[in-house]
Amino acid sequence: MRLTVASGLAVLLLAAGCGADPAPAAPRSAPSPAGAPTSIAATASEGVMHSANVTHVANVPPQAPLDGPQAWGTDLAFQGDHAFVGNYDGFSVFDVSDPTKPAVVSRVLCPGEQNDVSVSGNLLFLSIDSPRGGPACDSGKGQHGSATGWEGIRIFDITDKAHPTFVSAVRTECGSHTHTLVPGKDGEEVYLYISSPGPEPGSTTCPAPHNKLSVVKVPVKDPAAAKVVSMPEISGTEDRERPGGCHDITAYPEKDLAAAACFGDGLLLDISDRLNPRVLQRVRDEKNFSIWHSATFNNAATKVVFGDELGGGVSATCDGDTPENHGADAVYDLAKDRTLTLRGYFKIPREQQPDENCVAHNGSLLPVPGKDIMVQSWYQGGVSIWDFTDAAGPREIGFFERGPVDGIGGSWSAYYYNGYIYSSDITKGLDVLRIDDPLTDPAKQVTLKELNAQTQMSY
Repeated sequence: MRLTVASGLAVLLLAAGCGADPAPAAPRSAPSPAGAPTSIAATASEGVMHSANVTHVANVPPQAPLDGPQAWGTDLAFQGDHAFVGNYDGFSVFDVSDPTKPAVVSRVLCPGEQNDVSVSGNLLFLSIDSPRGGPACDSGKGQHGSATGWEGIRIFDITDKAHPTFVSAVRTECGSHTHTLVPGKDGEEVYLYISSPGPEPGSTTCPAPHNKLSVVKVPVKDPAAAKVVSMPEISGTEDRERPGGCHDITAYPEKDLAAAACFGDGLLLDISDRLNPRVLQRVRDEKNFSIWHSATFNNAATKVVFGDELGGGVSATCDGDTPENHGADAVYDLAKDRTLTLRGYFKIPREQQPDENCVAHNGSLLPVPGKDIMVQSWYQGGVSIWDFTDAAGPREIGFFERGPVDGIGGSWSAYYYNGYIYSSDITKGLDVLRIDDPLTDPAKQVTLKELNAQTQMSY
């Protein structure tokens, strides 16, 4: 979500349409079969609700210096016993060796929207998509479109997690709304695929047309030498008035594949050449999709889930007035010949209030062998755990949500990591959940050393 730009892009995309090939109608979600969770437990505090198989085990509220009025929680990454949580004003490091008692290791004040985060070895990367006076953490705000404004990637050394150290920064065209970490094949470098919306009228740093992907190469042993090494064209528009670029890219490096959610379409990419991702297929859904927001492969890479962030994350699209396949997920089959075919849609079945911002947002797989299950954030729609093993009939199997809050709020990102679900709430801090269900319990046997949700690994 980019609140300063995304809502405007949503209006443009809704007005202009997002493609030429209407998608066939498909069900929002299949009815829950017998045995699916139906009972609701609610507390008297803040109207928290959750399915019977989900337990809220911990919350760490915002704390100084990351507790200002715009210090919103954003994305998450994990490494060993640590969780890294992005924030508009910086990032936090938590010790989650006991997930029921997350402990703050450090909080780093380093303003820059959105500060989406990823980690690799002793390096941490942040995406900055709002102009700053410079790359340093103490730089002030810059002006949109100004040649002196800085946007891009910040790099930190996290060898000492109690004292992360700023290493370097890389300016990227149109900034970095999000980024995707892709390991190099020789282990000597990592690549960052930069996603950003654009163009910006009159800008020298985000000119029209914006149809390229910035690829940043980071030498593992010399991260200060990081730089943009290629800018392949992937979004396929020469229309200077139309929004371009991508919002999120999810890579599956061992399959040499990536799925890109771009402004107007979803892309399947061949990333066997890390420097030059190549478009294999472009899919569009003019009828139901507005802002292609994110993508997730299933473990076998035989399905791709694309999410639509209708309204840019600031609108109520889970209310009774919004069509059931709008602001939803679309499930595609991915064939052996690397072609995508739409099979179904999923949207949370719990109707939200007309003043609650709610739409499909960030999520990850639960590592359940033989099943396709993911957890996903829906802003004020909460956290949903849903099964898309049957691509044509996906269904929710668990959930957690709070009652309405004033203004923008809710879960920004929700990911499963080593037996627990971690949710970064925009205004409430870090939530930790546990799901206990025969369908998902096998996931508890899988232990990961690192998780960046946009860099998928097989299990």
